[in-house]
Amino acid sequence: MLQYILALLASFIIFNAHANNSEKIVENLKSIKNVDFTFEQNSNGKMENGNCTIEYPKKIFCKYSTSNNKLLVSNGRSLVIKSRSSYYIYPLDKTPLNFILDKQFLIDKITNLEERVINGNLINYTISENNNELSIFFDNKTYDLIGWQNRDIYQNFNITFLSLISKNRTLPKNLFELPVRD
Repeated sequence: MLQYILALLASFIIFNAHANNSEKIVENLKSIKNVDFTFEQNSNGKMENGNCTIEYPKKIFCKYSTSNNKLLVSNGRSLVIKSRSSYYIYPLDKTPLNFILDKQFLIDKITNLEERVINGNLINYTISENNNELSIFFDNKTYDLIGWQNRDIYQNFNITFLSLISKNRTLPKNLFELPVRD
C-alpha cells in the first residue's frame, strides 16, 4: 500500500512539474513581442553563426557572421536567403521556420505536448506537423526558447542554439523588408 501511495505521489509531482514548466514557458512566450539573439547553427556538419531578431508573428532577420554577407529574412509571408553569390525566395509556410516564428502555434502545441527535461537544464518538446518534425528547447530557469532542431526544405538536419537573448526592444521599421536580388 505504501508503494502505491509513493508511486501516486511521484506521478503527481512529475505532472505538476510538467504543468508548471509548460505554464511558465507559455507565460514567457505571451510576454514577448520580439527577441534578439546570437545563434550557432550546425547544418549537416557545416557550422554557421550570427545574430537574429524575431518579431512575432512570423518575422525574422538574421545576419550571418560569414564573409559572404549571408542574410535570412522573413516578412511574415516569404523567406529570403541571400548571399553574395545566391538568392533564394520561398513561401514561409513551406519551411520549418513557419512553426518557430508562430508564437501562438508554439503556445498551442506546448500546452498539449509531453515535455522531456534534459540534464535538468533543458525542457524539450517535439512537434510533428505536416510531415515535419521539430524539436524545440527551452531554458529550465528563464523559460526562454534556446534552440531547435529540424530538417530544412532540402532535408538537411539542422541544429540551432541561441544565446545572448534580449527581449522586447524597439526595432527599426524596415528591418523585415525582403532584400532584393542584386
